[in-house]
Amino acid sequence: MDRPNEFMRDETPIRGETDRGEAAVSDTEEAVSGGTGTAEPPNAAHGGRLVKELTEWVTALAIAGIVVFLVRWFVISPFIVDGPSMEPNFWHGERIMVNKLLYEFRAPKRGEVIVFHMPDRRDLIKRVIGLPGDTVRVEGDKVYVNGQPIEEPYLEQAIAEAHARGLPYNDRDFQETTVPEGTLFVLGDHRNNSLDSRDPSVGFIPLDRVIGRAEFVFWPISHIKYIGDGQ
Repeated sequence: MDRPNEFMRDETPIRGETDRGEAAVSDTEEAVSGGTGTAEPPNAAHGGRLVKELTEWVTALAIAGIVVFLVRWFVISPFIVDGPSMEPNFWHGERIMVNKLLYEFRAPKRGEVIVFHMPDRRDLIKRVIGLPGDTVRVEGDKVYVNGQPIEEPYLEQAIAEAHARGLPYNDRDFQETTVPEGTLFVLGDHRNNSLDSRDPSVGFIPLDRVIGRAEFVFWPISHIKYIGDGQ
């Protein structure tokens, strides 16, 4: 019986340092003509410079805040892995960055790790196996796409370790099915402990529910790695 599946929950924004540009403020000497001009009192000059500097700082911080907001919501966003279904490549509690812009320019590719919305408002992380129009089937530790076994270098060690113990890595097969247009067939890397496209409650994933591609693990520091195309 499958354990409860993991889900990705959007990481709570954390207050952090922002890049701040130093405003260059130059003191302007007062021009006095002839000796009849009156110099501005020192306190007034200092006050004017202070107001100018504060205005520049506020403007710079406001611009930085807007940039962070736009990047956070439209370009790249942090998520937390919650659950074991992507082990041994992603572990519970890891923080990942998801590229939300990439799929605006191209479709997902086989092997890439994606985050997507579920109708119940959960966000799941899985690996793309079948693309629209592909035929897919799962038999033991082999996955077949369009009748051919695919290579999965990201699971080679885990499968070998399971076989060394005399066990199959995967005990959940899936009969050959064609991936409908506009959808993806996805699997968890922990094949016998993942709620994925093999289960009717998940099924094929519509492209419009894909949030983006997992790009890299950034926390904990000892787990930092680039994910990219997933290979």
